Amino acid sequence: MVKRDGLLLSIVLVLSVSMSNLWPQGGHAMPFALKTTAFSAGESIPKKYTCDGSDLSPALTWTGIPTGTQSLALIADDPDAPVGTWTHWIAWNIPPQGGIPEGLAKGETLDDGTRQGKNDFKRIGYGGPCPPPGKPHRYLFKLYAVDSKLDLKPGSSRSELESAIKGHVLGQAELMGKYGR
Repeated sequence: MVKRDGLLLSIVLVLSVSMSNLWPQGGHAMPFALKTTAFSAGESIPKKYTCDGSDLSPALTWTGIPTGTQSLALIADDPDAPVGTWTHWIAWNIPPQGGIPEGLAKGETLDDGTRQGKNDFKRIGYGGPCPPPGKPHRYLFKLYAVDSKLDLKPGSSRSELESAIKGHVLGQAELMGKYGR
């Protein structure tokens, strides 16, 4: 009987250790995270993603989507702008599966249902970093996991998007890059 109990204990320990390897956080799901292949977090944003280059939006991917997420919302801004936080991009009803490709079209409503609003350049879609000469600015890409699709008309403003997601955010992921001239 002792051998049997000892064998049983060994099997339980092996299963326990094996299962904990499935999640890097020791048994917890991976945290909600936002990434890009365009630049490393906290590093310089390449010129092609700015007003000094092709002004393409960077490709974005995410992991660890919170349970219950029905859509995603994105706000990209520059908190270091001389006039206060400058909004470079807002989008919502982004499908939670997949990612955002580089150079996303600047239309109000895209084929996958994603909707985009007006940035502070008064244009629809992405407007890349374009700081005045001086110290590099920080550019924050904030992705929100939302518990529903938003009934918000295409071309809406940042404040309208923020009002629409209030009380519906299940999680937030953030990515920061820098750009200076």
